[in-house]
Parts: sequence; C-alpha cells; structure tokens
Amino acid sequence: MKITLNFVNLKQKSSFGRSLTTFFFIGDKKMITLSNGHKFEYMVASGGLGFFGKGAWRGEYFLRWLGLIDPSLFTIVAKTVTFERRKGNYRWWWPSGCIRFLNWDGDDSRFGFFSCEGVVNAYGLTNPGYEWWENWCWIQSFFQKRISLIASVFSDSERAPQEIYQMVKSLSDWFRTEIVGIEINGSCPNSQGDILTTSRKIIEICEAAKRASKHPLLLKLSVVQNVDEILPRVNGLVEAISINSVPWREIFPDAKSPLARLGGGGISGKSAQDWTWDFVRKLKDKTDIPVIGPSVWDYDDIEKLRKIGADAISFGSVSTKYPWRPTSYVKRDMKERAEMTLP
Repeated sequence: MKITLNFVNLKQKSSFGRSLTTFFFIGDKKMITLSNGHKFEYMVASGGLGFFGKGAWRGEYFLRWLGLIDPSLFTIVAKTVTFERRKGNYRWWWPSGCIRFLNWDGDDSRFGFFSCEGVVNAYGLTNPGYEWWENWCWIQSFFQKRISLIASVFSDSERAPQEIYQMVKSLSDWFRTEIVGIEINGSCPNSQGDILTTSRKIIEICEAAKRASKHPLLLKLSVVQNVDEILPRVNGLVEAISINSVPWREIFPDAKSPLARLGGGGISGKSAQDWTWDFVRKLKDKTDIPVIGPSVWDYDDIEKLRKIGADAISFGSVSTKYPWRPTSYVKRDMKERAEMTLP
C-alpha cells in the first residue's frame, strides 16, 4: 500500500503572545514553517544563487534555462548586503583570487580542484549596499518567475544595531510580499569587526531587527560563537538558525590558508561537515529554535542531516563547484520520499 506524506501547519505562541516558528514532520520528513505561513524544507544559502535568486554566475543562467537549476524548489537567501557599498575581495575578472577549491587535507592545487571536497572563500562581503539591492530587487521582481527569497543583512560597525534597524525596516517596508523573510548575518568569517565573537552585539542587533521587521527573522551563526549566551536571548526574536562557513584556523590550525593574505577565509562543504554538523547537534540540544543543516555535498548528506536533527536542508558551496547538484538532489529526494511503500 502506498501513502502520500501530508503536512499540517502547527502554530505556537510564546508567553508574550508572539507567533513563533514551528517545525513538524510526518514519516521522518521535516519542514520549517515561519510565522507568516511560509514553509520550506530546502534552502539555498546566502549568495548561492546571487543577489536575486537567478544565479551567481553567468553560466548558471544557461543551466537554469536547461532546467538543471530550478530556483522554485528552494527558499533562497540572497547575497548579503551591508549599509554602505563594500568593495570586499571579489573581482569578477579573477574569482579564484578569493575562492579556492580544496581536497580533504586543505590542498588547493589542481588536485584540490579535481578531488574537491570543499571550498574556502574570503569573499569579504563584496556588495553595492542595501539601497542598490532594494531598487534592483524591485525591478527584478517584475521580470522573473516568482521565487521564495529571503534578504540577508550584515553590519560590523560600531553602529551595527542602528544600521541593521534601518536596513530591516527599509526592506520590510519595500517588500511586503516580494520577500518571505530576512536573515541577520551575525557571523561573517571574513569581517574585520568584532561581531563574530561579541554575543552582546549580536543580541542587540537581533533586538533592533525585531523592532523594525514585518517579516520573520533568521539568524546566521558560526561554530565559534558562544551560543550559551546568544540562544536564550534571541529565542522569540528569530525563527530559524542557519550556519555559516567555518574559519580556516578552526579546521587547519597548523596549515597556511591559500587565502592567508585575505585573512584565511571560511571553509564550507564536505571539509566543514565535522564542525558544522556537530554544531547542528549542539544547537538542537540547547534550543527549540529550528536549525537549518548546512554543508551538503553528496546526496546522502540530506538524510544524514535529518538524522542529527536538522529541520531544513541548506545548499551552499556545493553550488559553486557543482551548480546542478542541489536541484538534482532535491528532485531525487522529493521523488523518493513523496510516497512510502508499506508491506
């Protein structure tokens, strides 16, 4: 007998009467539902499909036309923007200057490219500023098929709470229906500010964003942050937690990064799984806030993340090396799990 998996939208309220995100599963399949009713199981991490969810590289436009990339399958986090334009480290004529493919031991030579198991990047938040994104996202929304887009904002300045408040308020006012949420990037490994290690600043930023937002908020954290301090204070402010790349020094403390001149960069993909997946377990032990599992590289990683407690699945750097894999994996996963065969 075959049964089709169906989902029920569950709602919860805190003691303050706020509507909170919840996650649920039937037949061991999980999904996150935000307080605005938006549901997702598969996510593309920030920047994986560029600023507007159409693709990060020109070649991906062709793959999208062929159907090898299907943005409609995902909730897509846009590339992170800052209050002011930031030059960062990315140069379109030399992308390998800030992005390298790695093999299992951190080698970025030609062997790292052909036996790639991860990516190190020191992109440095290259972006034209949030006002540019506002204007162009509005235009883009008229020329593309509707996608589920989450905006992403970051600030590491001394005025970070004020800047985040202004960005979130503007995005919420401009895009009531064009975006489904806003991610607070609180953990960029390539930032020169202190936001990566200062729990108090992250909490203040989340509080400011909550006051300004008409959309559900997500928070991106790093494995090096003190979640014991952060999680109790952001519960009720953010509705899901995503996980950023791992600083080079955490994974290869005795090896020099190929991007050492740019600060070392952050590692993602298969090379980071031991760190990011352990962080998923740690977060699930400490909070009821839904956690989005990262570092998918192979198809089997999806089920592995579900088994350790991830409430949704995120595709990040795998999109850089193999841009067709996320769509292929999700289609296969949906097909295999759409119906369960019982004896």
